[in-house]
Amino acid sequence: MNWDIVEGNWKQFKGRIRVRWGKLTDDQLERIAGKRIELAGNIQEAYGITVDEAEEQIKLFEEQNKDFKATAVK
Repeated sequence: MNWDIVEGNWKQFKGRIRVRWGKLTDDQLERIAGKRIELAGNIQEAYGITVDEAEEQIKLFEEQNKDFKATAVK
């Protein structure tokens, strides 16, 4: 998954993030703003898991969402 695309289309993509990681707050999602490293840190904090576990969850999420097609927001 190309995180440049995720970052550029964050408003469209964060709904999928919210469904997967429901403990993340709206404030956290705004701060993450499509940045993968920020997502990992917030998942780690919200769920009390290790960095490695957060990374594994993100990798699985990427695989499950590899066909995401962003639509341009005008």
